[in-house]
Amino acid sequence: MARQKGSLKYVGTLGDIRHFKIKGQKGYFAGMVGGPTGEQVKTANEFRRTRENMNEFGGSAKAGKSLRTAFASLLNSMSDPQLTGRVTAVMKKINLEDQSEARGYRAILISQQPQYLLGIQFNRKINFDTVFNVPFTVTPAVNRLSADLQVEAFDPFSKIRAPLGATHFKVVLALGVVSDYAYNEATKTYEPLAAAENEASAVAISDYQDLKQAVPALNLSTALSNLATVSTDATVMAAIGVEFYQQVGANYYLLSGSNALKLIATF
Repeated sequence: MARQKGSLKYVGTLGDIRHFKIKGQKGYFAGMVGGPTGEQVKTANEFRRTRENMNEFGGSAKAGKSLRTAFASLLNSMSDPQLTGRVTAVMKKINLEDQSEARGYRAILISQQPQYLLGIQFNRKINFDTVFNVPFTVTPAVNRLSADLQVEAFDPFSKIRAPLGATHFKVVLALGVVSDYAYNEATKTYEPLAAAENEASAVAISDYQDLKQAVPALNLSTALSNLATVSTDATVMAAIGVEFYQQVGANYYLLSGSNALKLIATF
């Protein structure tokens, strides 16, 4: 694939070459026009494997969208443009683990393979472990409807790498529920097995903490108050994050693009 480096900027097709942008990347790209028709991909026997892959990829994308929806309230300031692709790729790995269904219809059984999700950095450019180097523990309730976060007392000067201009920060504990997905032959699409619980969420945020003062032990608790139970076909995910602010007078302004969020536990 060619990549344009000059100053001329355009998209569309010119002869046998099409020009386009790729979200999240700089510059303009070019590729040859051609390939099989849509009807060939849908019906021809030689594209059977392609159709299988497309079907499972669609299911993985749906599961990934549910994860993003569960944490949607935090993503504007705590994610990067490639998060969708990275999460879909993780869901596809989980999809490949299913041995109960035929190729092309394998389920996305997150509840059986949650280890693939642990450690996801919602913003790949800002690593949570680098920004927030403070010991903490997350304790889920037995019924999986709530969780507690305990952060040890610490000195922000040595434990937090804050962006230029930041004066304060907040610690965030977020819970999100994502259902397993399976192919429904009747509807010809992937659907959540625990639809009532899928995409449920809860967030707890600390008070403003001064970056120039020692921080006492922090304790945050949050609960999925809209749910009565969490079924075995659903996975509760816990993420911890840090938001940075700049104080101007009596007001605090969020420094978007400088915050970090990491998925640290599933239960």
